[in-house]
Amino acid sequence: MKERWALYPKAEAALKKVGSDLRDARRRRRISTTTLAERARISRATLYRIEKGDAGVSASSYASVIFALGLLERLSDAFDARHDAVGLGLEADRMPKNIVNKRYDK
Repeated sequence: MKERWALYPKAEAALKKVGSDLRDARRRRRISTTTLAERARISRATLYRIEKGDAGVSASSYASVIFALGLLERLSDAFDARHDAVGLGLEADRMPKNIVNKRYDK
């Protein structure tokens, strides 16, 4: 059996929140676990694991549930550069302070 690495506590908490939010979204839509599992093309057992925030479930299974709930736009926007304050800050720091055009600055 493969040895699994322990998940960082904050990452584990985030996955549990995602699972809880997906369960809440399913309930708000009044969709049964059987129906959602069929629409997502996964087993009910996998859906239960997703709703518990299990890190052992594939990202594609999470994406299938998100798609079946009609929330795919939020997933595709989750890692957009506009939301990456650290990356944008680092990029801004690497920008040249002065641009010298040797052809015209003689």
